[in-house]
Amino acid sequence: MSNHCPIVLTDDHVARVNSAEGPLHDPRWRMLDDADLDLLADKLTQGRSQPISVFAYGSLIWNPGFAVQSRRRAIAVGWHRSFSISLDHFRGTPERPGLMLALASGGSCEGLVLEIAAGTEAESLRAILRRELVAHELAANACWIEVDTERGREEALTFYADPVGTPVAALTIEEQARRLARAAGAAGSGAEYLLRTVRGLAEHDIHDDYIWLLQQLVAREIEDGAAEPHGAGAPKI
Repeated sequence: MSNHCPIVLTDDHVARVNSAEGPLHDPRWRMLDDADLDLLADKLTQGRSQPISVFAYGSLIWNPGFAVQSRRRAIAVGWHRSFSISLDHFRGTPERPGLMLALASGGSCEGLVLEIAAGTEAESLRAILRRELVAHELAANACWIEVDTERGREEALTFYADPVGTPVAALTIEEQARRLARAAGAAGSGAEYLLRTVRGLAEHDIHDDYIWLLQQLVAREIEDGAAEPHGAGAPKI
């Protein structure tokens, strides 16, 4: 486990965030069907060697949702984590907007390379793309980036590196914390997403100063009354 500053955001903080009802997806989107997903997978992986590598920097670390053959630590070259995608659905509503993690240009970002298990390529890619891209309007948010691993420099598929076709919020870290401390929607709260991300990183001894400071600020916001107890038991997972 990392020797850096501790995780102060807790399940108790998350439980104090009011739940909220809202749409899972933007109702204006045209959802990707299986045929669309398979075509997109073919386009993204044409000419690529096997196994297909996916760079995980957020929720894919703690919930990949596909068959993983191996995990390796990696550093994305020229990218850093940023809670910059504005959400009025999923983990947010128009009244309590949320934020989703993305990659922004500049710096570096340590995460994991997840190799898709041999023999599961078609179903795994369909699952990843359905989960990450969702709709035609978001289909451009997949690309190959350079990552440094113990094997040297490689390329890996990742998502939302300089996002396109989706609202982006340029907020200070304090403003991000205030929004995440209040945000909730059909898929749960922003605080829960952040906590699970911090724990996922810590499990692999990955430390990101930005994420660790953000979780401290969100915990403080909740303690200062940003969210009231919802009295509904365990947080929605």
